[in-house]
Amino acid sequence: MQAVVVHGKDDLRVEDIADPVCGDSEVLVAIQWGGICGSDIAYWKSGTSGTAVLKAPLVLGHEVSGTVAEIGADAAAALAERGIQVGTPVTIHPATLVGEHQVPAETAGRTNLWPEVRYFGSAAFEPHEQGGFSRFRAVRPDQLRVVPAGVSLKEAALAEPFAVALHAVSRAGDVAGKTVLVNGAGPIGALAVAAAKAGGAARVIAADLSDAALDIAVRMGADETVNPAAGGVLPRDVDVAIEASGAPRALGGVIAAVRRGGVLVQVGNLPAGEISAALGNIVTREIDYRGSYRFVEEITEALELMAAGVDVSPLMTHEVTLTEAVEGFALAADRTSGSSKVMIRLD
Repeated sequence: MQAVVVHGKDDLRVEDIADPVCGDSEVLVAIQWGGICGSDIAYWKSGTSGTAVLKAPLVLGHEVSGTVAEIGADAAAALAERGIQVGTPVTIHPATLVGEHQVPAETAGRTNLWPEVRYFGSAAFEPHEQGGFSRFRAVRPDQLRVVPAGVSLKEAALAEPFAVALHAVSRAGDVAGKTVLVNGAGPIGALAVAAAKAGGAARVIAADLSDAALDIAVRMGADETVNPAAGGVLPRDVDVAIEASGAPRALGGVIAAVRRGGVLVQVGNLPAGEISAALGNIVTREIDYRGSYRFVEEITEALELMAAGVDVSPLMTHEVTLTEAVEGFALAADRTSGSSKVMIRLD
């Protein structure tokens, strides 16, 4: 079968790899759609993503959807109880918890904080965890999430990044009736706008240096936009800020925008190593600065919200075929292209 494989810095290929074998306790999914993520681009551009370093060829992709193609003998009964059979449309929870660890009671249910997690398309462990940008992928039955009626498979591929955004907003607590600033209107930021609105936020302001990104944020539900590159000024005294840009130099202004006693959630990946940022207002304004990492089970909530009418289609700006995947990555990496989420049709 064909797959999108990164071999090293600036070395991305669409090539033939061995077809996966569906084990007795596994499910084989025929992958139809995949969304290109910033971490996928990072592996291609630098051979690293965060602290993970590429040491062997890696099939990329963790935002995927498809249909059940084969069910292992030992998995059949449990899946039948869930109404899953060959042909059922699904998306996939890409995480696998590894090892036996003792964790504090207060984080026991936060599986995203488990000490060892293998994740689709990640080089964090050796051997690397292969991703889903391929024609087929064998997975555990518990990783399957059935796509609800009314949600297309193309939309369902965005359940994973939508879950990341929903988790970030949940880290702020109840946003109902509050004013929320989302800094950075890339895919996660735009989805955070939708998540905040779904959570009942009274006013959502999106900030970005790109007018194209801000236009998408408006279509995702933003009430107002700010472009600092065009002279725009961030609001003051917002209740909650979701920092989705990952740009250290933006932090000082975002912190200053949060009211005294407010909450700032960092979901944008900050660079590894030391950074320079103006953080003084965290102390003087007693701002709660909280991290947000991946998600727990919000992927199910993401699908439910899509079925209830949350429209993620404005995010999907470009579409390429599997054979055009390298060109798709170039589009996704080029902010001047106007791209937000570039989708790969993998079938």
